[in-house]
Amino acid sequence: MTDTVSAQPYDYDWVVIGSGFGGSVSALRLAEKGYSVGVIESGRRYEDEDFAKSTWQLRRYYWMPKIGLRGIFRMTPFKDVFIVSGSGVGGGSLGYANTLYRARPAFFEHPQWAGLVEDWERELTEHYDTAERMLGVTTYEGRGPADELLHEFAEELGVGDTWTNTRVGVFFGPEGEEVDDPYFGGEGPRRTGCVRCGQCMVGCRYGAKNTLRKNYLWFAEKLGVRIESERTVVDIRPLGGPDGADGYELVTERSGAWFRKQRRVVRARGVVIAAGPLGTNKLLRDCKQSGSLPRISDRLGHLVRTNSESILAVTAPDDERDFTKTVAITSSIYPDPDTHIEVVTYGGGGDSMSILFTLLTGKGTRLTRPVLWLGQVLRHPLRFLRGLWPFGWSRRTVILLVMQSLDNALRLVPKRRWFGLSKRVRLQTEQDPERPNPTFIPVANQAAEWFAERLGGVAQSGITEAILNIPSTAHILGGAVIGADPETGVIDAQHRVFGYRNMLVCDGSAVPANPGVNPSLTITAMAERAMAHIPPKEGAKVRELPPMVRAAGARVAP
Repeated sequence: MTDTVSAQPYDYDWVVIGSGFGGSVSALRLAEKGYSVGVIESGRRYEDEDFAKSTWQLRRYYWMPKIGLRGIFRMTPFKDVFIVSGSGVGGGSLGYANTLYRARPAFFEHPQWAGLVEDWERELTEHYDTAERMLGVTTYEGRGPADELLHEFAEELGVGDTWTNTRVGVFFGPEGEEVDDPYFGGEGPRRTGCVRCGQCMVGCRYGAKNTLRKNYLWFAEKLGVRIESERTVVDIRPLGGPDGADGYELVTERSGAWFRKQRRVVRARGVVIAAGPLGTNKLLRDCKQSGSLPRISDRLGHLVRTNSESILAVTAPDDERDFTKTVAITSSIYPDPDTHIEVVTYGGGGDSMSILFTLLTGKGTRLTRPVLWLGQVLRHPLRFLRGLWPFGWSRRTVILLVMQSLDNALRLVPKRRWFGLSKRVRLQTEQDPERPNPTFIPVANQAAEWFAERLGGVAQSGITEAILNIPSTAHILGGAVIGADPETGVIDAQHRVFGYRNMLVCDGSAVPANPGVNPSLTITAMAERAMAHIPPKEGAKVRELPPMVRAAGARVAP
């Protein structure tokens, strides 16, 4: 442990809240150091064969537990952004597009954390290396129809040299053939070679996708880590002294339960909060507002990032080009140094996602954007009506994911108590007044219009962006970011929560700036670095792992 604690009847040395990229890393590395570890995950546990065959299987795909849907895809609307995120044992890795890039150079130099270490890029290099090894990162090979179009678009912009195949976490062994573990000297699970069905984001039913169940969590459970699924932490209270030096009591409930919440209490010497940016910000805000954790910095909820994203789509008029015989994301370009565009597919099983898109609209405001959209509908009624027919949509559609490394932000702030009866808060967004998050990215629309012209198809905006001027993001970050002190951040450079002992935040909430690329690899590397600062448990035997699994650069924090 990082501090001395008194003798309490603890259930675990450490409890990790969440099992995504930050939580899975934390669970494995703490267990490796000899600690007893419990993981509490709000979503359900999925085996490969349990994933939905298509997004029409609502109970298996969408996460809305209040109405009985317990899948892997969560949608959360706010006033200023529409957020999609993951759920389940393995977190976002279950349904993400398995794309694993290192952050852009500007990320490491951002003023929010500049000066806290000598060189963040160099500091994180060995942990990126570990993360890439654990997640089985490789470069996708091949070009499909969407890749050819993206390359042609880049050439027209004069940036053809930026086109590249993506770095992905997928096993490209013999197609459809199950083999012994190819990553960890035979110590990991058996794997099946990718069949290139394109349904990575629906959930890989073949065992080819390198989800966290195949690496970090696999070895964590081998070391005795216990994962409790479908449980949500609703409160964290220090035991003994107010700073948590004597440990913590965590209150959990059955996820999504209206009644029979089956409330339980878990005690641990330390807590790692890794519930994803929405879950972590909500939990910490609840605890701060209720008085359970009053020392949490007032900067909680500030510097929330969306990766400055826009998500668009282009649907071809027929099945002449099949965009699905691939993995979810296969190539990307940089139309300018701050903007990254990737081509994405849902495979043949994502037709219900068509309800999230409508006719492309241009720049506007919350008042004018609906008028612009209505004008598009009136000018192109047949296009609009065709867009309402979902069947075959995902097979004929290229999704364009546009990300930027620009310095813009939102805030997550408490709105009001539910009906005045609960101590829990509702979070709402507000624009950062000095650097508001964009609601329109010109080059994103340019790309969609170009693709539509080449395909003779229909360009589409996200429906909330087109009608409500609310952009979408698949990569919400921040809100409990690294800072020099409680006046600038919520956690320090070792991810320790200011004001508390043995409490860390190790997920996307800690990320201080827009990385400008898919952030999963960066979250993993940052969590690896945070865990490297936790010393081995005193008197415990450090657990031996296969060489390819061991942590890099383990050291004791001063």
